[in-house]
Amino acid sequence: MNGTLNVTDDTAADALLNTDGTALLIAMLLDQQVAIEWAFKGPATLRERLGHLDAATIATLDLDQFVTVCCTKPAIHRYPAVMGKRIHALCAALDDTYDGQGANLWSDVATGKELKRRLIALPGYGPEKTKIFTAI
Repeated sequence: MNGTLNVTDDTAADALLNTDGTALLIAMLLDQQVAIEWAFKGPATLRERLGHLDAATIATLDLDQFVTVCCTKPAIHRYPAVMGKRIHALCAALDDTYDGQGANLWSDVATGKELKRRLIALPGYGPEKTKIFTAI
């Protein structure tokens, strides 16, 4: 195993997941009631539409405008409005707690238990999603 995720059949989208912690957290958030390839390509779609994937900037965007970006066809998810709101809340939590950087959530974690505690505190991350993300 090479230690990288290759799930979207899109080299650029996979590269984003492997280099940007915020993208990976958003992808996992979207991995619900859609194919994993679609969910994990969502962050690349958002970056293309927004020109960035900066959590702090997303957190300051008007929620309705951000949801519109998520709903633009092709939508980022089967339920784009609901997931857009969750992504917005996730980015606000990352901005408030982890200096807007998804990777900061795990960069100083010493144990799996601590990682799980941090993940479950995020909007949209329940026990099952936390367990799967911890395994990744």
